[in-house]
Amino acid sequence: MTDPIFFKRASPSQLIGPKRRTPPALSIRQLPQIDFIVISHNHYDHLDYHSIRQLLARFPNIVIMVPMGLKRALLKWGAKHVVELDWWDCVTVDGLCFSATPARHWSNRSLFNVNKSLWCGWVVQSNIDNQKQLKTLYFMGDTCYSPELKEIAKRFPSIDLALIPIGAYAPRWYMQSQHIAPKQAVQLYDELNCHCAIAIHWGAFELADEPLDEPAQLLNAYKGNRSFHLIKIGGSQAINRIDSEVE
Repeated sequence: MTDPIFFKRASPSQLIGPKRRTPPALSIRQLPQIDFIVISHNHYDHLDYHSIRQLLARFPNIVIMVPMGLKRALLKWGAKHVVELDWWDCVTVDGLCFSATPARHWSNRSLFNVNKSLWCGWVVQSNIDNQKQLKTLYFMGDTCYSPELKEIAKRFPSIDLALIPIGAYAPRWYMQSQHIAPKQAVQLYDELNCHCAIAIHWGAFELADEPLDEPAQLLNAYKGNRSFHLIKIGGSQAINRIDSEVE
């Protein structure tokens, strides 16, 4: 799982703060077996205390991968297995290799811990011992555009599936230092040499000034014939096609 959040608000309180506009596809009790969670950073719409606590109650042996500075908090929340990595560090667990990758963003959960923990993306590789069958997934997390992200393509030259954010980009004068917009998402798709991508970080919470459905509309306008897929929350219409593209 990537940055799981199942509750009504992306906030320290379920009484105030950004409210979920689209319900999650499944409840935590409906999930199949979950073995790993990767966390990109500590903002409330990416690291949700209530979701993590309930996931740990159902899957007590789940392994949680976090960027530097978050391990102590996850252990305090009840996690038994937490792996903390710096940018470009990697670890292999049960045949999967997890690599923390750079991102241009920031972290904060209160007035007193601004940028006290790191933020990152994650590259997950399967069949790491068999280069002919190696599969690579890239979860970008939150990032603004940066030419330095091209280094990820150099280190991971064959990204089978990328999870690329497209929402929370307006107004650009403010959000351009935090999130990419749909046009930049397409640019990164090309610069990373992705075989296939799924758009994420849109349609669930209203975190910026653009309408909730505008990111999808703009991505459709920009993506051309690229294998850059829009899947509604809970949707599955494109999954078989994506499976064939990744294979």
